[in-house]
Amino acid sequence: MREEELVNLVRKVLKRQTEFQTIELKAAGVDFPKRIYDTLSSFSNQDDGGTILFGVSEKDAYEVTGVYNVENAQKKAMEACEQMEPRVRAIFTNTEIDGKMVLAAEIPSVEYWSRPVFYRGAGRLRGSYVRVGDADEPMSEYEVYSYEAFRRRIREELRVVPECQIDMLDQDRIRNCLDAAKENREKLKKLPDEQIMELLGITVKGVPTLSGVLVFALYPQAWFPQLSVTAVSLPGSGMGETDGDGARFIDNKRITGTIPDMLDEAVDFVRKNMRTKTIVDENGKRSDKEEYPIIAVREAVLNALIHRDYSMLTENTPITIEMYRDRMEIVSKGGLYGGGSPKMLGKGRPETRNATLINILELLDVTENRYSGIPTMQREMAEAGLPDPQFEVRRGEFRVIFKNGSEAPEDKIDKSDIFSAVVQFCSVPRSRAELTSFCGKSRYYTMSAIVQPLIDQGKLRMTIPEKPKSSNQRYMTVEDSAGQWDI
Repeated sequence: MREEELVNLVRKVLKRQTEFQTIELKAAGVDFPKRIYDTLSSFSNQDDGGTILFGVSEKDAYEVTGVYNVENAQKKAMEACEQMEPRVRAIFTNTEIDGKMVLAAEIPSVEYWSRPVFYRGAGRLRGSYVRVGDADEPMSEYEVYSYEAFRRRIREELRVVPECQIDMLDQDRIRNCLDAAKENREKLKKLPDEQIMELLGITVKGVPTLSGVLVFALYPQAWFPQLSVTAVSLPGSGMGETDGDGARFIDNKRITGTIPDMLDEAVDFVRKNMRTKTIVDENGKRSDKEEYPIIAVREAVLNALIHRDYSMLTENTPITIEMYRDRMEIVSKGGLYGGGSPKMLGKGRPETRNATLINILELLDVTENRYSGIPTMQREMAEAGLPDPQFEVRRGEFRVIFKNGSEAPEDKIDKSDIFSAVVQFCSVPRSRAELTSFCGKSRYYTMSAIVQPLIDQGKLRMTIPEKPKSSNQRYMTVEDSAGQWDI
């Protein structure tokens, strides 16, 4: 970056008094920071990379403390980069701000197939980090493995299940699949059934594969109890909230069976628990409008079932469907296969996880396998007059969020300026837990770096000031004399 860009970046950090997903602060007024390996790893492992600012201190009220020696600090930063695998190629810029020197190290993102970048001294498993908000956290064993599985093209859906015998499969469904294969796959027409099953990936050397079990077994959960769907309908907008009678769930069900069976049963659960509006038009004609378009729901559930990660490290994690007052969330294990941004979904043709499984389900007319799922969800939600579906990747999980248009007022608050956003959020009394959730930071950071400064500035107040540590403590916006929020 240019020097003027570095100055603007530092000014932005000082104004907002926070680190970011792509900005890490390191005080270096006396000596070089003791460890930067975790940040080098986490920035390299995210698509946007990141920048380390040496000479700006978070602990000193976000002040420019300066760098003890720019040349030496840059040398040590380069040495740390050399200790990473693969090596990190940082770009350095330095400038003077308020009479003190600041050094920036821009850390580029590496290609997905080269990840994870890790500190060689700790090894791949212990030296790999991921950026979560403004913190560097160790990667889980699964997160490390997911990169390895992509790089080595490990086909989890083709691993065999020796405990399952051929006679434990639904023979009628297999027959339908084989007939469809002979009708639609020209090269398979004259081959014997056993060979077709091998070529389709239903079996390997006569032993059912995971794909074969998930689609054809009489009861797949006999071998994989958690490869199922847990579905809940909840009375509030958060897990754990209760209704007037103290009930945590309106409905709660574990859905088992093959993928086609679970798909049908999950869609039925959502349909049963959806609220329906009765609309009367200008001519007095009455019609019902479902809370969510059922076609979009089916596509989202199907997407979770066929694109989730089926590795041994995730087979104890079910798909979840959570129906809240204002939204529905469908969560499955496995981020975007091959990386990429959720913003690009529906706009291209990403790499496909579980291609064998998807091909079998295409023959059974369960899925089209034409990359139409995401555009269908988007179209159906738009035609229903509902917000666009949201797609998120969080620590190796893929999440689809449908909103029903009844968001709480706080959901509409602009968080680009987190301090102003918190002032608006606290127009009604808020607990520490609510503030932490709203800010999306750690509890310590939320209370010390955001809430306390607003209290010091007279923009927030405690409802029980004489007992600041009370579990019943709430935080409210201070109104000015005109009754307006003091923003």
